[in-house]
Formats: sequence, C-alpha cells, structure tokens
Amino acid sequence: MAHQLCHFEIPADDVARAKEFYKNLFGWQIDEVEGGYHLIQTGENEVGGGMMKRVVPQQQPTVYFEVESADDYIRRIQELGGSIIVPKMPVPTMGYFAQAMDTEGNVFAIWQTDPQAR
Repeated sequence: MAHQLCHFEIPADDVARAKEFYKNLFGWQIDEVEGGYHLIQTGENEVGGGMMKRVVPQQQPTVYFEVESADDYIRRIQELGGSIIVPKMPVPTMGYFAQAMDTEGNVFAIWQTDPQAR
C-alpha cells in the first residue's frame, strides 16, 4: 500500500457560505449526506473530501492517509512521538479512522477501509 492521501475535511463556521465558496472557486460538487456532513466530489478519479461545522475555534483542515490497519498505525504514531487526539472510530460499512498529531503539532488522520466496520 502506498499510504496515499485518500480524503480531506474542511471545517466551516458557516457551511452554506463555505459550500458556495468552494463550488464557485473549483466547481466542486458538494452534497449533504447525513448529520450535517457534506461530501465533496472534486472530480472523476480524484481525492474527495468532506465539509462540516467547525467543532472548536482552532480546528483546521485535516488530511487522511490510507493505512492497512488503524490499530497498527496508532501504535506506530505513538512509538514515533506523535499522539492520538481522536481515538479509532468506525464509519459504519466504510471503515475506521483516527486523528493524530505529529511531532510538529500538525493534525492528520489515518483511514482503514473495512466494509465490516460497525
């Protein structure tokens, strides 16, 4: 596995305003799915993303990297001096994610695809 960028998230104070901005800027298709989450389609065969209401004032965009095992990478992140800031969580029928902070204070996330996730 190449551990490629597989998803990104953009937090917004005003989701409707942010949707308009990115639709007009890049021509992205942005559709609400459930629970206030909006899927971003950037183009065919391109990395897509999500948009949601900002949870905390300092929340910034987050990039997600695909991994084989969230559990293994959570351990590796911690062994290398990083920290887990959002523990492993399921996205039912899609997979698992966890958010981490690297040794430089940057937030990123890992994603494990698993259709059996509950």
